[in-house]
Amino acid sequence: MQLSKSEEELMNILWKHNKAFMKDLLDAYPEPKPATTTVATLLKRMADKKFIDYKCFGRSREYYPLVKKKDYFSKHVNGLIKNFFNDSASQFASFFTQETNLSKAELKDLKKLIDSEILKK
Repeated sequence: MQLSKSEEELMNILWKHNKAFMKDLLDAYPEPKPATTTVATLLKRMADKKFIDYKCFGRSREYYPLVKKKDYFSKHVNGLIKNFFNDSASQFASFFTQETNLSKAELKDLKKLIDSEILKK
């Protein structure tokens, strides 16, 4: 299951805070802040999808992620590679390096990361 763009934005706030009450979530949004009801609706949808859960403290709820950020985006990237690049990491890497206007320094950093992973294998 996937998150909508609005849900992803809220999920990023939760990943950053690890756990948060409604007030904390609203405070973390840039201006113009969404309505409380909008955030409440997003939280309910995310809980229904099993991305988050909450603990009750009186009438307040403390929300926390059930899915790790790394796991969520790893699944996304793998799906992207499978669906748009014929399950070829090389095609993805070629597209990524050519189409993202990376600087020479950034390309060198990527090469170091790849070389490091090769040594681990």
